[in-house]
Amino acid sequence: MAWQTLSTEPSALGESPFWHPTERKLYWVDISGKKICRTDLQSNTPESWHMPSEPGCIAPMQGGGLVIALRQGVFTAPVWGGALYHLLTLPYDSTYVRANDGKCDAKGRFWVGTVDETKAQHAAALYCIDCSSAIPLVARMLAGATTANGLAWSPNGQTLYWADTSSHSVQAWHYDGTSNSLQNQRTFAEFVGKPEEGVPAHSAYQGRPDGAAVDIQGNYYVALYEGACVAKFAPNGALLARYATPVQCPTMPCFGGDDLKTLFVTSARQGRSSAELANHPQSGCIFYQPMDLPGMPVNFFQPLASTPPYAANADSMS
Repeated sequence: MAWQTLSTEPSALGESPFWHPTERKLYWVDISGKKICRTDLQSNTPESWHMPSEPGCIAPMQGGGLVIALRQGVFTAPVWGGALYHLLTLPYDSTYVRANDGKCDAKGRFWVGTVDETKAQHAAALYCIDCSSAIPLVARMLAGATTANGLAWSPNGQTLYWADTSSHSVQAWHYDGTSNSLQNQRTFAEFVGKPEEGVPAHSAYQGRPDGAAVDIQGNYYVALYEGACVAKFAPNGALLARYATPVQCPTMPCFGGDDLKTLFVTSARQGRSSAELANHPQSGCIFYQPMDLPGMPVNFFQPLASTPPYAANADSMS
């Protein structure tokens, strides 16, 4: 199967794609470009919406609109291109930590991972935002990381996957959605580490785990940044396939299309060498190909009953 190119205008750092089933559009973010993008497959005319800071991740919201994790907080956006309403501020220092990989679980809670831009303080974490009660509740689920990535759940919701990219591994936990708790951590997949800076790359290094998705049989698909592929693992951790990508740095896959049998993957060009960009001029674009199995549909964020546009006194940005 060959990848086709969806977007012709590359992102600096494309991430957080999801397929909106009712709008029949693919959404994604350009983190470094500080914008949210979307397009449909028929006209393939991308729209972009500039943000006040880097959007690490997004998810569709029940009732319409988006929930957005920006560097300085989590916001809701009831209307595309409209006002942003502040929901909460996550407990991290935004001078060197920002939002990154995230999505919603089956109960509509928004999970946001972060990045420690110092790469030294291990200040990245994974947060869960629950708006099922009168006020939004934030739980720090995992911590001590550098770059949060790889978030996904098994189809039955009982396994949570997460990766600290710099660890070159994907971890798995038993997840109880009722108590919102994680137990029995295990290493799900391991990858050969990247050589230290200044040391020549070796053939054993095949990239490190970035964003992820799951199909209806529970197979886990993870983009291997610098590895030029999306790797597919069985629920038991066995490597089933590698789908080579037209770029060196794929960032996150998702399933979409009306039958959820199209695999999309975002990519990056920021910080890549001129030689790499010459060899891979489409770096930063989105690619897609048909798959035999459908993936899991996107989960929608469940907002507070008083979340804008219902709350007239909300702090907002426009």
